[in-house]
Amino acid sequence: MATQADMSAEGIDGVRMTWNNWPKSKVEASKCVIPIAASISPIRPHPDLITLPYAPLRCKTCVAALNPYCRVDYTAKIWICPLCFQRNHFPPHYASAISESNIPGELYPNYTTIDYKQETGVGTGVGGGDRVVVFVVDTCMIEEEMEYVKSAVRRAVVGEMEGVRVGFVSYGTQVHVHELGFSDVMNKVYIFRGDREIGKDVVLDQLGISRKAGFSKVGGGVGGVGGGGGGGSGVDRFLLPAADCEYTLNALLDELETDQWPVPPGSRSLRCTGAALNVAVGLLSACTPGTSARIIALVGGPCTEGPGTIVSKDLSDPVRSHKDLDKDAAPYFQKAVKFYDSLGKQLVSQGHVLDLFASALDQVGVAEMKVAVERTGGLVVLSESFGHSVFKDSFKRLFDEGEQSLSLCTNGTLEIYCSKDIKIQGIIGPCTSLEKKGVSVADTVIGQGNTMAWKLCSLDKNTNLTVYFDISSSERSNTPGTLNPQLYLQFLTSYQNSQGQMMLRVTTVSRNWVESSVGSEELAQGFDQETAAVVMGRLCSHKMEMEEGFDATRWLDRNLIRLCSKFGEYRKDDPTSFSLNQCFSLFPQFMFNLRRSQFVQVFNNSPDETAYFRMLLNRENITNAAVMIQPSLISYSFNSPPSPALLDVASIGADRILLLDSYFSVVIFHGMTIAQWRNMGYQNQPEHEAFKLLLEAPHQEAQMIVHDRFPVPRLVVCDQHGSQARFLLAKLNPSSTYNNVNEMAAGSDVIFTDDVSLQVFFEHLQRLAVQS
Repeated sequence: MATQADMSAEGIDGVRMTWNNWPKSKVEASKCVIPIAASISPIRPHPDLITLPYAPLRCKTCVAALNPYCRVDYTAKIWICPLCFQRNHFPPHYASAISESNIPGELYPNYTTIDYKQETGVGTGVGGGDRVVVFVVDTCMIEEEMEYVKSAVRRAVVGEMEGVRVGFVSYGTQVHVHELGFSDVMNKVYIFRGDREIGKDVVLDQLGISRKAGFSKVGGGVGGVGGGGGGGSGVDRFLLPAADCEYTLNALLDELETDQWPVPPGSRSLRCTGAALNVAVGLLSACTPGTSARIIALVGGPCTEGPGTIVSKDLSDPVRSHKDLDKDAAPYFQKAVKFYDSLGKQLVSQGHVLDLFASALDQVGVAEMKVAVERTGGLVVLSESFGHSVFKDSFKRLFDEGEQSLSLCTNGTLEIYCSKDIKIQGIIGPCTSLEKKGVSVADTVIGQGNTMAWKLCSLDKNTNLTVYFDISSSERSNTPGTLNPQLYLQFLTSYQNSQGQMMLRVTTVSRNWVESSVGSEELAQGFDQETAAVVMGRLCSHKMEMEEGFDATRWLDRNLIRLCSKFGEYRKDDPTSFSLNQCFSLFPQFMFNLRRSQFVQVFNNSPDETAYFRMLLNRENITNAAVMIQPSLISYSFNSPPSPALLDVASIGADRILLLDSYFSVVIFHGMTIAQWRNMGYQNQPEHEAFKLLLEAPHQEAQMIVHDRFPVPRLVVCDQHGSQARFLLAKLNPSSTYNNVNEMAAGSDVIFTDDVSLQVFFEHLQRLAVQS
């Protein structure tokens, strides 16, 4: 669930902006340094949301929906759209009842976000909104890993997939499509070669499925399938309701073995991941248009065969590294990305989703698959083993119902309408441009741009998108009398919820225009430091991927210096006189941590890990994304209640326990004295009850963090000077290093690094910001 902090920051709208007061002209906007952007959570739950059982009224000019900012003439029965100022007549069923004392829900001032139930159309699939899940399982792995995978799939199908149709594809050297609707006597498997790309028409022909197969209306299709005639010619030989194929699937999993193809010494397994996903996409193309379908890929190693290959079969050839990508020395990379790009486009056109669960000690190709996963809004989890809690708990959450569920929704579209003079540059996040042109489309493109509408094949309650705006350069200041002091943005998200019902959420937000050259104080008051840090992190990651030779650290530094020069108070060339407006006081610290984060520093991370981190940064809400950039640290001791601690090596104490939350991992770090007492077993003695409670407190807090998060973070429990203490030390400000160890207090820890500390960073920033 969204926490109370999230609720207050984002309100009912689920919208946070870098600037809550906007400059009036393009020139002034460029002087703001930080882009004008909005972070939106399209379907975030909120206790105050209401749902109306009818469709919204739309403006006849700009198509925006009726909202609380509309001016209403109750006598003439007219409403004026705040975005384009068009006068619209209320339809008869509104006009007959509407008055100042009787207004519809969408005009209530506090209902700036409202849900509408839409008429059910073809978008709900057949038979009350059948959902489809196709498991695509890699069999080129050791027996132990295979058992973990089978157990996870079995648990999902048995307990938690009511009303879901299931399909099963396994692959190694070849692709095996398993027919689940066959008789008990024998398993029927269709085999495809793994060394070539297979068109969807070929897949359907080979499987004997007609183009417009659809699902049979019979309960599950098992009864009519046995003889291989009549009802068995459709897609429901392969996609059956979980309840009907539970026995068959369990038997299939019991018999499923690791790939038997011989692997010569010094060679990698022949693994055709790309071909398997290609076949699964082809199989789903036979579903009724608009069916809510997901491919869940469980991948245990790199693709070495057919389309999507990332490395050769020869073990002496290493998997591509960041250095290889920079020097263009990764021979398979571009071709694999192109393949997954076309696969992503096919999935988007079908409205289907690719989820990726990758577990391996080496890379599996997440960097190449990123384009298909992100375009379809799929989920991604990267772990070391299928036996690790990161995989097992995350996979279980995918099928959970109730409060803990992810509330997975599908078939979404997002449309954005803006006041005149506001242009949309694009969106960074899990979506695809629908290339719908309009007056509010900007010339410059960031992310998925050139459009005012986007496809969201999958979205959940945590899905978050960053929209980048531009101010058009029309000379508005010439006509101050006609200028509306307010600007308006409207976000319309249409989607199919987990019950198969089509919903529409309309969010309308308003902000003020300000004369920034006159009132930069007014501009500063509307600055959201947390949102700005995340927006800069997302934009920086995007530029690192898109722009060749982009120097991320330098770009961040130059923008921070410009921001401090603009909004700081100082005498020219006097660093000691520098002070930063309170509204920007935390921002340099965010930038310091962003520069050191795994999003910018790719050294020591594989391309797969970097792709994984960036995908999650781009899709999580501002609170979570800010923790990824600047982790939170809580200190537990006998002397004081649990309290936030500085993210600094000076926070380490022998008699303290620290709890670090860096989103991807949660670290419980015991000081030296605490660890010694624990090892001596003091917590088991009745007279040391307080010590026992002190040890338990961070574990309880850690469980609460883990409980609410997807993917489930890695939990690390370590002691001062232990080998796993590196998980904490890597995130702390190195105020104490081997260079200044003599100046530090006794007992304080030391970080062996050449990185500058926050204090040195800030001194340099002051010096450069005041330069004339």
